[in-house]
Amino acid sequence: MKFPEDFLWGGAIAANQVEGAVNAGGKGLSTSDLLPRGILQPHEKPDQKGPNIKDVAIDFYHRFPEDIALLAGMGFTCLRMSIAWSRIFPQGDESEPCEAGLAFYDRVFAELEKYGIQPFVTLSHYEMPYGLVEKYGGWANRRLIGFFERYAEVVFQRYSRQVKLWLTFNEINMSLHAPFTGVGLAEEATEQQIYQAIHHQLLASARVVRLCHAIIPGAKIGNMLLGAIAYPLSCHPDDVIATMLENNKWLFFGDVQVRGRYPGYMCRYFRENNIDLEMEEGDLAELADASVDFISFSYYASLCASADSSRKEVGNIVAGVPNPHLAKSEWGWQIDPKGIRYLLNVLYDRYQKPLFVVENGLGASDVIDDNGQIIDDYRIAYLNDHLLQVAEALADGVEIIGYTSWGPIDLVSNSTAEMSKRYGFIYVDRNDDGSGTMRRIKKKSYYWYKEVIGSRGGALRNLS
Repeated sequence: MKFPEDFLWGGAIAANQVEGAVNAGGKGLSTSDLLPRGILQPHEKPDQKGPNIKDVAIDFYHRFPEDIALLAGMGFTCLRMSIAWSRIFPQGDESEPCEAGLAFYDRVFAELEKYGIQPFVTLSHYEMPYGLVEKYGGWANRRLIGFFERYAEVVFQRYSRQVKLWLTFNEINMSLHAPFTGVGLAEEATEQQIYQAIHHQLLASARVVRLCHAIIPGAKIGNMLLGAIAYPLSCHPDDVIATMLENNKWLFFGDVQVRGRYPGYMCRYFRENNIDLEMEEGDLAELADASVDFISFSYYASLCASADSSRKEVGNIVAGVPNPHLAKSEWGWQIDPKGIRYLLNVLYDRYQKPLFVVENGLGASDVIDDNGQIIDDYRIAYLNDHLLQVAEALADGVEIIGYTSWGPIDLVSNSTAEMSKRYGFIYVDRNDDGSGTMRRIKKKSYYWYKEVIGSRGGALRNLS
């Protein structure tokens, strides 16, 4: 089958992993700037910060016209990207935004418009102004709701003509695994502190959903989940219950943002773990009045769950039990194309809202051969097999808006802060130590993806 004519094809990037220009245009220090070794390692203090690879990243800040032209060459109709909050409000609590930061994104959106590529913007993608952590304690402080609202209102007003697709928080459930990245809390934060910060973030998301609808007629705004779907390791009832509980940890975020209420299973978890959220009168009514327009998610790997927690290991940031039926990638992530079909069906059955696959890709070491080419057949096979399963989900009746592969151009890995963990269709000549020419080279997968888009999926092949 071919994909629908209005299906959006493209790729996804994040400001902190591509832009660089850490001090340019009035930008303030962000939480991401203080994570030189990736999100699972301890963060630096501002007075400890030394140079790191994200300071320059792939220099998209200065090279975006070239990079967007390359993406357009594949036939992109959509680019998922993020705005760096600290470019707009450098400390986070200013009364007026930074004009230089706004003007930068004016130029980016104008370049996308030139090629007919629709921007799809995440408001907070794994970064926030560090000033909000230093001065207020991050999302543990309820005042951050207002600061996020102010930021969102400014960019909604500024880009109301150019941007009609928005997301609030990237992988909002990641706060449970990396609290500094997710909510600006120290790595040793307690569950009580993390869930309180999450409550504030969920309220902020609800307010911004309403704000987007009020400011931008016809705009759609969604949430984003890290789609860490778990299977039972066995059919033993204890493993099945363990799997239900494991999936509830992240589905909870979707339940609140779509259904507008805290589910009973989460209220039980709070009771049994002595978590007592501070709420103000009207909080629950606000959550109930701001359902997102669509659900988006990342999908890289599935995992298994077991009643025996000692069998867990970390594979894709999230810990899980290895699936004995699946192979692993070079970085230890289990490869499960059929999992994306399963996940699409689970989410659609649960929420009955349109879905958007906003991240999916393979991190691998790419080698330039003697002819100056990168023959990344392994990436083609991975993406081909996953897209075939997206097509199967469409045939199942799942409503899917589009697909944006993760890292269409090589970027700095979020989990490990490496350049050598490459995802792109476009190679960037930069190494983990910062050396390299920054030259862009089209990989074999570049031409493959161009054919897939041009044929509306007709070029996909059953390779197994």
